[in-house]
Amino acid sequence: MVNSQVPGVPSDPRSCAGCGGKIADRFLLFSMERYWHTRCLKCSCCQAQLGDIGTTCYSKGGMILCRSDYIRLFGHSGACSACSQSIPANEMVMRAQGNVYHLKCFSCATCRNRLMPGDRFHYINGTIFCEHDRPGAALLNSHLPALQSSSVLTNQKVC
Repeated sequence: MVNSQVPGVPSDPRSCAGCGGKIADRFLLFSMERYWHTRCLKCSCCQAQLGDIGTTCYSKGGMILCRSDYIRLFGHSGACSACSQSIPANEMVMRAQGNVYHLKCFSCATCRNRLMPGDRFHYINGTIFCEHDRPGAALLNSHLPALQSSSVLTNQKVC
């Protein structure tokens, strides 16, 4: 969405995609390849004037939506790899080996302690273990190859 200032009165007035009227206002919006009065580009759900609440809008299923309503109607990032419950698109998550987890579900399979950003963990056959509870820790120090080890770097948002 682009908010443009129209210098003076344009020589060929543009028509608003919302109301069909001519745009002679000082400011106009350009979104979805069409021009809009600032008062006419509204969210189809909450009726918020989109030019007043941000610089982006979303279009799906013939609706023009603000970010909040788009996420509410269409957004979810899939299922948590631990509990298989849906993860809302605006919820913070942890990621490991291409899997996504709720923050509360990203925990050691043995002691159930939640792992935090910066904690070292081991990911073995799809299961998360803290540094202390990794299977075969005693054998690991002998002659077996090292288990895959990762570090939780940051919380991330699914977009």
